[in-house]
Amino acid sequence: MTHAATETRSVVVEREIPHPPEKIWRALTQPHLIAEWLMKNDFAAREGHRFSLTADWGGVDCVVQTVEPHRALSYAWDTKDLRSTVSWTLTPTKDGTLLRMEQEGFQPNQKPYFQGASVGWPRFISALERVVERLD
Repeated sequence: MTHAATETRSVVVEREIPHPPEKIWRALTQPHLIAEWLMKNDFAAREGHRFSLTADWGGVDCVVQTVEPHRALSYAWDTKDLRSTVSWTLTPTKDGTLLRMEQEGFQPNQKPYFQGASVGWPRFISALERVVERLD
């Protein structure tokens, strides 16, 4: 039996990108590249590293949770009263990489955050694809 109070929702975006995981990993983990598709940041790909993402509307406090180079990355994503986790998974395909992003932890009463993430992530990931296109 599930209790409504503990039921959280996730936003998932999956996209096949015609580039190898190594290239996409760079866009996910190099601060100057993250700034181009997501927000200004002081990211480092080290478990336990605390970093901030900042934008005009405010910021996000993050802590790196898992780092598996070219395969998986996750971090806590906390802003105002939202406590969530963003997880990236990179799976090689014959034409490139299947990139999967999941942000989990939206409470039932956090519809504005959920809707914002549902609209925002596809845009962020489209911007990430444009960054990857330009990488050598």
